[in-house]
Amino acid sequence: MKSLPLLRCIERVPGGLMVVPLLVGAVIATFAPGTAKFFGSFTEALFNGALTILAVFYVCMGTTIELTATPYILKKGGALLITKILCGMVAGIVLGRLLGEKPIGAGPFLGLSTLAVVAAINDTNGGLYMALMGKYGQSRDVGAYSVMTIESGPFLTMVTLGVAGLSAFPWQTLLGGILPLVVGIVLGNLDPECRAFFGKAAPPLIPFFAFALGSTLNLNRVVQAGLLGVFLGLAVVAVTGTALFVADRLTGGNGVAGLAAASTAGNAAAVPAIVAAANPAYQEAARTATILVAASVVVTAVVVPLVTAWWAGRAGSPLPQDVVPPERSAARVAARTDRR
Repeated sequence: MKSLPLLRCIERVPGGLMVVPLLVGAVIATFAPGTAKFFGSFTEALFNGALTILAVFYVCMGTTIELTATPYILKKGGALLITKILCGMVAGIVLGRLLGEKPIGAGPFLGLSTLAVVAAINDTNGGLYMALMGKYGQSRDVGAYSVMTIESGPFLTMVTLGVAGLSAFPWQTLLGGILPLVVGIVLGNLDPECRAFFGKAAPPLIPFFAFALGSTLNLNRVVQAGLLGVFLGLAVVAVTGTALFVADRLTGGNGVAGLAAASTAGNAAAVPAIVAAANPAYQEAARTATILVAASVVVTAVVVPLVTAWWAGRAGSPLPQDVVPPERSAARVAARTDRR
């Protein structure tokens, strides 16, 4: 029997490991909404187990974060991380005053919410960043993402919403949002074998929690949010790209690393559901926020490489010894847990 390159085809889609299973789940939820209850048992658990799978994912993801880093990596990664966080907080404060916790109820921005914007800004597509820096940047810039990985998960989004003056989260909830990642970080740094063992488990979990999230969506809402999702993705590139470009230049870079980080991570689409589970005030916003953030994942995955390549051509290529060969870059990206 001839094999089919299904995984390879899915990975060719921007954010494919997240987006494709999410759409499959949404199709089933829209046209056969009773499927989970009809089969029950383990099948129903696959439809309803998003938060559990995400908890395991963040533990595995945490094991890949190395606390030991060179001064340059700490400076570059820290600058990009702080800039991303500040962008999210500014957006949260401004939109929080205008919208509060609820989404816009009418007009061309129907469904847009503070939660959607903050979640789209706060997390960088690590696989995309490393691939772009491997091609257009320096090898040490690739390592800066080890610091930026702290963005992963709902913790920063919860903190941002609290800083914006919206519905706050109890300290136990905030700690619970980051605790699985911290447990993973501790395990990975105490034992390199734990890092190798659990780190490999993270990528296969992405399609499962994506499918479970998709099963809570209705495609009718996806169609309604289509153009707005494109707008959100372009806004993320424009706003965070400008801020990250400046931060990169101020830390000695040529701006390429900043532009390469102006994207939305695939698993950021899971954040609205986690936030809503922690605080019911965001349940209404989470329904459309998941769709909008998923759209931002796709849009930024297409636009960011184009913008980065354009600027790299204008800024000039790095010295040959600093360039990571394409085959090494691809191998590194394939080995990383953040294939988002």
